[in-house]
Amino acid sequence: MLLPFSVVSTLCFLGGAAFGYFVVFPPAFRFLIGYSSEILDPMPAVSEYFSLALRLLIAFGLVFELPVFMVFLAKIGVVNASFLKKHRKYAVLVAFIAAAILTPTPDVVNQLFMAGPLIILYEVSIIAVGIFARKTFFGFEPKENDS
Repeated sequence: MLLPFSVVSTLCFLGGAAFGYFVVFPPAFRFLIGYSSEILDPMPAVSEYFSLALRLLIAFGLVFELPVFMVFLAKIGVVNASFLKKHRKYAVLVAFIAAAILTPTPDVVNQLFMAGPLIILYEVSIIAVGIFARKTFFGFEPKENDS
């Protein structure tokens, strides 16, 4: 049981890091460079560049772990697919709050770049929980209540 979780978790993290670097990093860097003027010439240090890139890689890598985390929670009996469907509106709210906190630049575009995948990954989590979380770790069937 540990091997599939490890493989899928690694692939999700790498996919999130790639998404962060190739899709989100260019607009974020352009946003920071956009503060230039005739008087102010932006000259970011290599450490600042790597710090921004690393923060984006880690943030998006962790965000893309959401389906794996939800399947794990379903396997131990904390959530089920009906619970996730019922609380979808709260998940959207939490996605936008998390995006506001986790994005390193304070612009709306980068926050949408994080909130959008979070919402999509939540929907993927509902499907994954419905498919993969039929039985818990202890072999018991999960209850079908909405609590």
